[in-house]
Amino acid sequence: MKRDKWFLGILCTGLCFYPAVATCETPTFTEFGVPGAGNEPKQGTLASSINDAGAVSGYYYDSNNLPHGFVRAPSGAITTFDAAGAVGTFAYSINAAGAIAGYYYDASDVAHGFLRAAGGGITTFDAPGAGTARDQGTVPESINEEGAIAGYYTDAKQVNHGFLRGPGGAISTFDVPGAGTDIYQGTTALGINALGTIAGEYVDSGGLEHGFVRGASGGITTFDAGSHGTYGRGINAAGTIAGSYFDAGNAYHGFMRDADGAITTFDAPGSGGQPYRGTLSFGINAGGVIAGESILPSDTPHGFVRAPAGAIATFADPSACEVCLTIPQSINAAGEIAGYYSQANSAYHSFLLKP
Repeated sequence: MKRDKWFLGILCTGLCFYPAVATCETPTFTEFGVPGAGNEPKQGTLASSINDAGAVSGYYYDSNNLPHGFVRAPSGAITTFDAAGAVGTFAYSINAAGAIAGYYYDASDVAHGFLRAAGGGITTFDAPGAGTARDQGTVPESINEEGAIAGYYTDAKQVNHGFLRGPGGAISTFDVPGAGTDIYQGTTALGINALGTIAGEYVDSGGLEHGFVRGASGGITTFDAGSHGTYGRGINAAGTIAGSYFDAGNAYHGFMRDADGAITTFDAPGSGGQPYRGTLSFGINAGGVIAGESILPSDTPHGFVRAPAGAIATFADPSACEVCLTIPQSINAAGEIAGYYSQANSAYHSFLLKP
């Protein structure tokens, strides 16, 4: 059953304050799937990133439940790809030039990083110290306009460490002071901006998550938006970080941290109050508009968009069923949002939302 169109007017109201939008028009959803994507539960197409030109990268699961990378041009043309030797390819981040960073698993379930050039050539790499056993390896998370890649690697002891791969291919690794050194602890870099500033999270020796920001020169500042777990996810050119934190009842809340360190917390309408539900911030664009996921008490995830002044609008893809998920993953400078939604059979499809 398709969702009623009531939310379109609400979303339009929320999008009027986009800096790039002079007048308020009804936003449009473009839904798409990769040819060859499966249509069974947990199969389908999952968009993960959109650049300022409107190109979208992501991955899809085929009918054999194997993941492959894809890139969708602004014209709508879709190209699929796999890293050499991959038994699973995940494209995570695309920059303005069309270069894509991601990772792939080999036959031993070890993760390796890759950089796919706009022309299609793929370079694979591993961070120094990355483990070589199952569920270890190198995981790129974000690529900036210069081609620098930030991510993390898991070592032989199952501890995470941050890394930065420069545009020329040189890789440096780092750990946040205070990061734990036991299994599932350590440093996870998640976002990088055009200046090379990195945002992410680290887990201390007590198992608690904290946010961090690493400057281009290597200096690291840690922060907390709440006392029960914080992680930074996206970072824009101004150094503003979007992320989420846990409260004492394990509910999620969103936050925005500016370059001076001031933190503003927020909740999408109707999302707070229950454990493992609430507001999760995923992307922030050059104008400070944040997109993310709002998990309602009914356990139904919707999308949200937050204007720089603080107004929040929620939305759902019109083809998602009443209790199905809509999850934005990335937002570009024009306010276009890429993400994915599910249907009643739990298969995934992707969307591009234009304000």
